[in-house]
Amino acid sequence: MRGFVHKAAGLRNILPVKEQLWAKFDLLKALVRRDLDARYKGSIVGNLWPLLNQLSQLLIYTYVFSIVLKVKLSLRSLPENNLTFGLWLFAGLLPWIAFTGGLMQSAGSVVGQPNLVKKVVFPLALLPLVPILSTFIESSFGLMALIVLVAVTSHTLHPTLALLPLVWLTQLLLTAGLGYLAAGLTVFLRDIPQTLNVLLNVWMYLTPIIYPASAIPQAWQAWVFWLNPMTAIAEVYRDLVLIGEVKHWGEWGVASTISAIIFCCGFAVYKRLRPAFADVL
Repeated sequence: MRGFVHKAAGLRNILPVKEQLWAKFDLLKALVRRDLDARYKGSIVGNLWPLLNQLSQLLIYTYVFSIVLKVKLSLRSLPENNLTFGLWLFAGLLPWIAFTGGLMQSAGSVVGQPNLVKKVVFPLALLPLVPILSTFIESSFGLMALIVLVAVTSHTLHPTLALLPLVWLTQLLLTAGLGYLAAGLTVFLRDIPQTLNVLLNVWMYLTPIIYPASAIPQAWQAWVFWLNPMTAIAEVYRDLVLIGEVKHWGEWGVASTISAIIFCCGFAVYKRLRPAFADVL
């Protein structure tokens, strides 16, 4: 931890970034840390709850699909058994859990902090990012557990794991862009979180997370892959962690472009609506 702090301090001297941006970054870290501490304050297990919740989902889905429904899945680098489908399913669920959890919580991030909104000097652009980053950090516990289980099952660690930060960037851009849009609109339309919950339920079943992409009719596969960024993100997670080979470079590139556009548009809308937040709240 100390070495990381020293490296971070050294980056401040190397990177051409204004001191004001570093101050906002420090504030964002403090807010995320406070949010994570507040979520499980007073509980015995503490911050291990996200890992336990995610592992329970892994066990439930593995039992239902592999044992009850007897769904079989064959992956080149993993043995064909009941656990393989569970690992495949978990690898797709992890980015989805982080995406939906961060997006739903960011929708109420502005209306839930009226005192901060009315402070002239507080950088309101940080508010939607706090729950998004907190949920993303929580999902990283499940990702580490997945990597360990894959290593134990396949007796190898794929070098493609080094590419995970790049797919995280795509995921965070998509989540933050929609989070900014939802947070800004919720100030004026309080039905946004409920509407978003319905849309996400539909979106999940339009994304091959609990079923393989091969189950989608051939005529629709291109639409699902190229127009749904979460499809590419979930599949690339599986490529990097389970297979050790990226099979969806093109889809990943398109998803990254779409996510960047969504981020720019969402932030632009949020910035445009921001001056009226204090008056409405």
